[in-house]
Amino acid sequence: MCTLLVVLTLVTACGSAWPAVRLPAVIGDNMVLQCGARVPIWGWADPGERVTVSVFPEGKAVPVSTRTAFGDAEGKWMVRMDPLEAGGSYTVRVAGNNTLTVKNVLAGEVWVCSGQSNMQMAVNGSMNATQEIANATYPKIRLFQVKLVTATKPLDDTEGKWAECSPQTVPGFSAVGYFFGRELHSQLGVPVGLIESAWGGTPAEAWTSVPTLKADETFKPIVDRWDQAGKNYPDDLRKYNAEVLPAWQKQADEAKAAGKEPPAKPNPPQDPATSPWRAGSLFDGMIAPIVPFGIRGAIWYQGESNASRAFQYRKLMPALITDWRKAWGEGDFPFYMVQLANFTAVVPDPGPSDWAELREAQLMTTFNLPNTGMAVIIDIGDANDIHPKNKQEVGRRLALIDLAKTHGKKVEYAGPVLKTMNVTGNKVRLWFTHDASGLVGQNGRVTGFSVAGADQKFHWAEARIINGSVVLWSHNVRKPVAVRYAWANNPVCNLRNGDGLPATPFRTDDWPGVTVGSK
Repeated sequence: MCTLLVVLTLVTACGSAWPAVRLPAVIGDNMVLQCGARVPIWGWADPGERVTVSVFPEGKAVPVSTRTAFGDAEGKWMVRMDPLEAGGSYTVRVAGNNTLTVKNVLAGEVWVCSGQSNMQMAVNGSMNATQEIANATYPKIRLFQVKLVTATKPLDDTEGKWAECSPQTVPGFSAVGYFFGRELHSQLGVPVGLIESAWGGTPAEAWTSVPTLKADETFKPIVDRWDQAGKNYPDDLRKYNAEVLPAWQKQADEAKAAGKEPPAKPNPPQDPATSPWRAGSLFDGMIAPIVPFGIRGAIWYQGESNASRAFQYRKLMPALITDWRKAWGEGDFPFYMVQLANFTAVVPDPGPSDWAELREAQLMTTFNLPNTGMAVIIDIGDANDIHPKNKQEVGRRLALIDLAKTHGKKVEYAGPVLKTMNVTGNKVRLWFTHDASGLVGQNGRVTGFSVAGADQKFHWAEARIINGSVVLWSHNVRKPVAVRYAWANNPVCNLRNGDGLPATPFRTDDWPGVTVGSK
């Protein structure tokens, strides 16, 4: 008894005697470290504690890289290891007052897979899911899923663990992420690590840090709305409990007494602090905890929830990308997006479209920011399902961008993109980039084009592929001044290149759209 008291007294006097060194969840067994980079390894220890990190090739006693750091005033520490060649496996040893060993580590290509429901949509919901799952034995593809969490300030850790890709681990993982990673693994022959951080239905501002949003007046209405919602919440909750709920209970009791079906119980107001739609909530809860884990880049599938504010998205999406790049501190790492698919009923006449304007904002982002790209998928959507199942082709098209732009592979990675326009009389001639393999329609004819004169009224156009360009006209427009292509939620269009990649929707006018002024 006396001995125990002495030990407890010493612990109290000298500080914690329990092991202090620990690592974030994203640094663990089965992880992939970004090859060719000085990847950070970080964690927590006692303030001033010496922490040594060593990387050992499997079965070797001599490390290929060793770095030392000391816990700061808050106990945080970080080191950057020497670059590793793709392959493995490796063991990472972290030694301080205690020793941690991270096993079965590979070096390869690491990607963050983020966005809303079409990124979150799992392999078990994709096309040919049963077969895909059965064939998913890829021990050198590793998967990590960030827990769905909101936060009001940046979190320093999450829950989750790395797993080897297998029929047991892949079913619930992002389909787009998996098919993208599988294509990279196949084409490059290196390990691939995929970090899924996605939440269905969420807007881009939720994935952007609050300081970035507050720094631009364009986004002030977004932040103000959530600030006001937070101020209103206590009164909204009081009103719900004092007025709404008693009124419902009375109606329910009366209905029950009369032998009728009672009305549905009204939902209580949601605390804005916990909403995944709140500005900054997912950056703080689901991106901050994985920063600064070494990555090659990010793939992004989102936009549906911002379509009604597409004009604002022209600035919001670049702000998000710049925000992430600043957070990681790795320069302009690759950021590749998926453009919105075709969706909803086909409309008979040319007209306005918020989804077309969102696609335009996505395209403009690739023009305005370096090291970005976009997979166009207006040919593989589903008019009746906002979650089209052909995620295999989405992943393949994203991989084409990376293979070409990051790894220098001689592959076409984009469909035709408008280059120039020339008007002669009532005819318009268009030239495109990404057309080395030729322009393709159906028997030389292409659909999806409309033209307008100075009256800004669009009419469907006849269009032909002639001498490597598209020539179009409409008998309803004597002097065309503007052209639009695939300008609809669900456009009927067929222009592509010889590699089978569809042309991106575009317009040549800058007339105000339906989302101008959206906040």
